[in-house]
Amino acid sequence: MDSNKLTAVLLLTCPDRVGLISRISHFIFERQGNIIDLDEHVDQEQQLFSIRVAWDMTNFTINAQQLQEAFAPLAKEFQATWSLRFLEQKSRVAIFVSKRDHCLNEILWRYQLGEYNIEICCIVSNHSNLKPIADQYQIPVHVFPVTKNNKKEQETKELQLLQKYQVDTIVLARYMQILSPQFVKHYPNRIINIHHSFLPAFAGSNPYRQAFERGVKIIGATSHYVTEELDQGPIIEQDVIRISHKDTLKDLIRKGRDLERLVLAKALRYHFEHRILVHGRKTIIFE
Repeated sequence: MDSNKLTAVLLLTCPDRVGLISRISHFIFERQGNIIDLDEHVDQEQQLFSIRVAWDMTNFTINAQQLQEAFAPLAKEFQATWSLRFLEQKSRVAIFVSKRDHCLNEILWRYQLGEYNIEICCIVSNHSNLKPIADQYQIPVHVFPVTKNNKKEQETKELQLLQKYQVDTIVLARYMQILSPQFVKHYPNRIINIHHSFLPAFAGSNPYRQAFERGVKIIGATSHYVTEELDQGPIIEQDVIRISHKDTLKDLIRKGRDLERLVLAKALRYHFEHRILVHGRKTIIFE
């Protein structure tokens, strides 16, 4: 990477104290960095400070390789959990799908437009139905049929494939398989799912039918990080749409598809632009 053409992004959380913003800003200023975006939040109950700050490194006096080491002493003093990223560095992404194509089409469309600074390395599926879509974008597809008897074996092959492609983020674009805890632990806060419900309501399978039978007046979609506990990971983005007694189950599914596409797309933008801080079961989103 050319350090003179980079935008650095710091995400940090630590116990709150006086002067944190000043100290972080001064670290950037004294090395001739130009802050272009800064957003912070203090959780008053937990007295926890969080910040996202981005700066132009055009005239920065240390290069990208030295930045992590240079900031480490300050982070240690703050007792901080932190990360440093560069907006220009592309995330390497694998998309997991089954048979439904609406979320995949949305991601690939935005990818083609250059909305995400990512490299989609491969598409993984338990079915071959969506291969023609991937072929249009010249993205390799790898099919791993999953049964109760071969799940562990297939996940091992999938992990080997992801390592081969050096994937750092997995997107579950309506992948209708539950990933095992052994799989999930390899990608903490790096597997993003779209659930066709406003979690925590109607978790698990067939949420639209559950919502229809319950007679709810709104339905929703939720994008979240995948954890070992099904549909309980930190929530990134949600949205809802109103329905009425006139809507059939098919209407709910149709309206839900639109929500799923947009909610997942927004969550991916937050993730790829390094706007998410995960704290326990919650997220802080710096919009």
